[in-house]
Amino acid sequence: MTSVDIRPQQGFYDIVYRRRDTRREFTGEPISDDVLVRVLSAAHAAPSVGMSQPWDFVLVRSRKTLARFRDHVACERERFSAGLEGERASTFSRIKIEGICESGLGIVVGYDPTRGGPHVLGRHAIDDAGLYSVICAIQNLWLAATAEGLGVGWVSFYREEFLGALVGMPEHIRPVAWLCVGRIADLPETPDLEREGWRCRDPLATVVHHERYLAH
Repeated sequence: MTSVDIRPQQGFYDIVYRRRDTRREFTGEPISDDVLVRVLSAAHAAPSVGMSQPWDFVLVRSRKTLARFRDHVACERERFSAGLEGERASTFSRIKIEGICESGLGIVVGYDPTRGGPHVLGRHAIDDAGLYSVICAIQNLWLAATAEGLGVGWVSFYREEFLGALVGMPEHIRPVAWLCVGRIADLPETPDLEREGWRCRDPLATVVHHERYLAH
């Protein structure tokens, strides 16, 4: 398949391709309440299985909490790094994995499987459909933030039980993501992991199949 021609007037596609997982670019400038409400409203408008809306958003601005989570992530980074060798270890050492304190705002996204009651329409055969719904909300949030000139960084170097306890989530709510959200100086042209040589984006043709899955 050939590449897609994206015309400048196609604003939605511009946002999709401009979106980045932000780390180094945060300025620390606070986000106005009206912008934050628009971004969260876009997330809350996401599709969800059985209209269950199984997401929660915990907004974290406390410097103490941000620092505690940063320190936890640093420990998990060390654990991961300890299993790397040679060129892979060298490449990873150059990659910044979080902007927790620099962004000034963490949005913890939780998944509540009890939302919508015991009989969620459409989830009877695929229990993870509720979790997929939360991911849709995160994507909406990310694209809206990009449109507003904000950066978003998804931090995944954490233990779920630690993060849940840190922000006081009940045991049945699963912390799906910590998103660093904030004003940024700019957005890099090339994603960090690609620029640092960790991985490159595969061509579309390698993941598209017709009628049946065929190994490429």
